[in-house]
Amino acid sequence: MTDGAAGEQGSVNHTGNQPRRTVTERGKQDVMEPEGEPEAPAMANLAQTAAMKLSQMSERSKQLGTAMQKPDRQRRIVLVIVCVALLLDNMLYMVIVPIIPDYLAELQMEAEHARPVQHYNFTNGTVPKVTKGNFDLQIGVLFASKAILQLLINPISGTLIDRIGYDIPLFIGLNVMFLSTLTFAFAENYATLFLARSMQGFGSAFADTAGIALIADTYTEERERSRALGIALAFISFGSLVAPPFGGILYQFAGKRVPFLVLAVICLIDGIMCLAVLKPFSNKERANMPVGTPIYKLMFDPYIAVVAGALTTCNIPLAFLEPTIANWMEDTMNASEWEIGMTWFPAFFPHVLGVYLTVKLAEKYPHLQWFYGAIGMVVIGASSCTVPACKNFGQLMIPLCGICFGIALVDTALLPTLGFLVDVRHVSVYGSVYAIADISYCVAYAMGPIVAGQIVHNLSFVQLNLGMGLANVLYAPALILLRKVSQMKPSFSARDMLLEDGPTGLYNTIKMEDREKRRKGLCTTIDENGVETFAQRSYSEEESSGGEYA
Repeated sequence: MTDGAAGEQGSVNHTGNQPRRTVTERGKQDVMEPEGEPEAPAMANLAQTAAMKLSQMSERSKQLGTAMQKPDRQRRIVLVIVCVALLLDNMLYMVIVPIIPDYLAELQMEAEHARPVQHYNFTNGTVPKVTKGNFDLQIGVLFASKAILQLLINPISGTLIDRIGYDIPLFIGLNVMFLSTLTFAFAENYATLFLARSMQGFGSAFADTAGIALIADTYTEERERSRALGIALAFISFGSLVAPPFGGILYQFAGKRVPFLVLAVICLIDGIMCLAVLKPFSNKERANMPVGTPIYKLMFDPYIAVVAGALTTCNIPLAFLEPTIANWMEDTMNASEWEIGMTWFPAFFPHVLGVYLTVKLAEKYPHLQWFYGAIGMVVIGASSCTVPACKNFGQLMIPLCGICFGIALVDTALLPTLGFLVDVRHVSVYGSVYAIADISYCVAYAMGPIVAGQIVHNLSFVQLNLGMGLANVLYAPALILLRKVSQMKPSFSARDMLLEDGPTGLYNTIKMEDREKRRKGLCTTIDENGVETFAQRSYSEEESSGGEYA
């Protein structure tokens, strides 16, 4: 009975439990699942595939992170971030050249249609019609506002960079430039445009100074530093010269907002790269950073003062010609808008050639940096004097190319010289010294849009160019004072010392030799007989800043 029941039950189970019928034919399986049961093997395969893909992505991310941590790769990424920031700043500086005058004219016409009364009345607050002189003054003040605010902020930004490092000020500058670009895109009146231009000056005071200083700090070897700064200067030149055609074409075919929105997107991408690579807000050890020399002491350094004066003088022709050459071309050449817009673009190529030539010469003859700068100032002076003699658009391109070629020689030779002067005469922290360089540029570009027009109005365009050319030629001999800079040697290593004023003489020599031994893993010990010996030491051992020498 029991056996029968069991057999009956077994038969029932045998007949009832037929969830699958597997037929194997030539390696194929036909599986029948009961109704309501999930496809477990398919789900498992899907989960396994997803896990493998996630594992591969994680492995690739680790490889990418490891590759980015390599010193050479990281230095290149830093150079790319800084070059993009400089490119954006100069494109935003020059992209408004073909846009703002026409846009302000439209705003003026709209104001005239909305307010037909043209005499000011204190009771109804009507606005008079803006004369051409006032209109030119508005454009000049708008163009100069960026350089003026940047000039005022640079001493603060340079000091802040020396105190907290380069990454945070660079990130702050990129964010302010991003907001400035968006403000330009959506500005609807002169006040908003003025605010956007001033914001750009604030952001540039941080981004430009921190970027150039970061390059100088990252590339410590003189040849590599000259090459990296030359690449940065090429990006500056490209941004300044390509921006007017870029802005004019997009403004004509796509509207006022599109050029600024494109620049805003690029600025956002660069800010994300800065945040991901430099990690400005990570918990870095900043307490042991060396204290940089104050900016006012650097300004009184005679060698740095000579370099700063040369940077200002060589940029005056470019800064003074940009707001005045368009009207002069219209009056003397009957130049078209296309010719005016393309005036400066061919000068990009001699500028890049000047950067390349100076870098190559500096590698072979580094002691002649001052001579390259002096030659550049003579070329600028001669080119500036020949500008008024040009009769057509083709002739005008030649002296403008000469001016940009000379500026490339001066900038590429003297910007690395500033870093070298800080290394040998001060503490190797570069925020303040490159803030001085930025101030030198800003002095020229702050005066240009306002002063140049008055000189042309009171004197003439010819006398303006002759005066700028003569100033460059007369200043060139002053660079002879820099001829002995390459022979200077640092009295102490600012990277190894945390004090502003270090020891000198025999004390410094012994200390530096011992630091070199410790860097190689050796430490000095005295045995029982008083003989000095060297023992291997772990690299993780903490080095004292001076107690061991007492």
